[in-house]
Amino acid sequence: MPAKTVAPYGSWKSPISADRIAANTIRLSEPSIVEDRIYWLEMRPRDDGRTVLVRQMPNGQQADVTAQGFSVRTRVHEYGGGGYAVWRDTVFFVNAADQRIYRHHGAGDMPLAISAEAPLCFADVIVDPGRELLYAIREDHRGEGQPENAIVKIDWHQGDTVGDVVTAGNDFYASPRLSPGGGRLAWLTWHHPNMPWDGTELWVGDLSDGGSVANARKVAGGPAESIFQPEWSPDGTLYFVSDRTGWGNLYRLKADGVEPVLPMASEFGKPQWVFGMTTYGFESAGSLVCTHSHNGRSFLGAVDTRTLVFSGVDVPYTDMENLRVSSGKAVFQGAAPTAPASIVSVNLKTHRHTVLRRAADVGLELADISLPEAISFPNSSGQTAYGFFYPPCNSAYQGPPQEKPPLLVMSHSGPTGATTQAFNPRIQYWTSRGIGVVDVNYGGSTGYGREYRERLNGQWGILDVDDCACAALFLSNRGDADRSRLAITGSSAGGYTTLCALTFLDIFRTGASYYGIGDLETLTRDTHKFESRYLDRLVGPYPARQDLYVDRSPIHHVDRLSCPLILFQGLEDPVVPPDQAEKMVAAVTEKRLPVACIFFEGEQHGFRKAETIRRAIEAELYFYATVLGFDLAEPIEPVEIENLA
Repeated sequence: MPAKTVAPYGSWKSPISADRIAANTIRLSEPSIVEDRIYWLEMRPRDDGRTVLVRQMPNGQQADVTAQGFSVRTRVHEYGGGGYAVWRDTVFFVNAADQRIYRHHGAGDMPLAISAEAPLCFADVIVDPGRELLYAIREDHRGEGQPENAIVKIDWHQGDTVGDVVTAGNDFYASPRLSPGGGRLAWLTWHHPNMPWDGTELWVGDLSDGGSVANARKVAGGPAESIFQPEWSPDGTLYFVSDRTGWGNLYRLKADGVEPVLPMASEFGKPQWVFGMTTYGFESAGSLVCTHSHNGRSFLGAVDTRTLVFSGVDVPYTDMENLRVSSGKAVFQGAAPTAPASIVSVNLKTHRHTVLRRAADVGLELADISLPEAISFPNSSGQTAYGFFYPPCNSAYQGPPQEKPPLLVMSHSGPTGATTQAFNPRIQYWTSRGIGVVDVNYGGSTGYGREYRERLNGQWGILDVDDCACAALFLSNRGDADRSRLAITGSSAGGYTTLCALTFLDIFRTGASYYGIGDLETLTRDTHKFESRYLDRLVGPYPARQDLYVDRSPIHHVDRLSCPLILFQGLEDPVVPPDQAEKMVAAVTEKRLPVACIFFEGEQHGFRKAETIRRAIEAELYFYATVLGFDLAEPIEPVEIENLA
């Protein structure tokens, strides 16, 4: 093996470029099994962020199902999900441009619209083949004020229909699920100010021949119990995930009440930011296959529904989601520290797995991949927080003996979300250049039980910021990072954490905010319905506690900001309006601190286009190199930085 080149951290020549990340990385989601075929969605940055439904046949042949000019994406709750359903050879999907549901029979057949266009939006589509109906969540923007949500039924032989209401009157609905034989419908509902991970109700109703609901009754859940993924077993038993014990565990509804299926200190649920999420399914009436997570790692297993005995299924994946199951087979999105997110099929008899599609092909050798170290560390209050540390790693380089590397702290979005050990090409982009990364699961993250998630209640902008800062200090005190070259980055809620950390603390030297929140008052007044009362719990009721919103909004405290900052913002963002970035830039510019901001036309909340992704990654690196004082190994398009002198 040739000797490594000694070079300053940050200046290593990397085998992974921003172009490769942007052009060769797709976003995989929503796998499903229909008879002997497997389907999934691919969001393709090279195609302007278009999302395409892909089908794999039994012989392994793969082909796009979505016709040119169409993109599968729903805007319900702005984050979408549950955008397609398949019955036999017919696909029903929500088209991104007009939010209409289309019926499509396959190659050579143009999709036919069967629902009315926006301002109606549809999601969580399921098929009732016996009645030749669809059930879906409808978000109706035709009236004044916030949109109205309902579960509707749609006759797929009609066109331009608005759907007939099945149940309505509550703030939110999700997860309509049809029982075997079509006699009953289960669904979730919740009310402001709850988010679905705070408290939801599980309802069941009897269906008439025409698909209307009668005898609707609540069977589980409430304002302080979150229900996730109701699902009917083949024998007609209703299963679901509940966090009533503090952990999201499996339960089922029996004639004499609710019965726990698999009590354990692990999470079988997920934060329902999008529709259609799944963590379990049925191979048969006697076998339930499931994924669960503990301390940031996923596990696959099966439950005998008669004996309730659990047995693990050994697969080389540490992160698994959106599991779908059929007889003898399971499919899911899987990833590991050295394996990018993939659509994976598992033979449930032999436990052999097959990768059907990989999300990324970035050309890294194993020796160039930084492996995560799961860390736990104390925050300022003495509580334990968690994260994953990725040291600098490049097979061709090493740092000077007396130099410590810069450290980039990543704060995930949500904030009710989580980071995992899954291979992330963006993280490897930094580590392969000689920059350490710590991806923090601050208090409020999911995957560590309800109590850990609820730590953030009333503490957003304080606890998350402290946990991120303490992660950086923990690693610098341990000798893994240069205390004088700490940076922080995040998107959306993570962008807010970044702005708060740079404003209210004197620990980080610089940072990058991707469509981050600078003004909490503007957010709570202007954001969409799904999140319009989110801050009641995270901060406090508004306007009664307006003082807290002002105190925790970086825009009002720019006088305390003392380090360079770069911002990235989509001009069509409905969640965090662009004027938040504009106000933040103006305030920082007036303070004469180095600042840069790049706006992207046609981008919303989360960048989808390849050219946007490439430009943002390279601009962030250029900015850090400029302010942290290391040379770049290759030329990058410069960034205009105000007040640099």
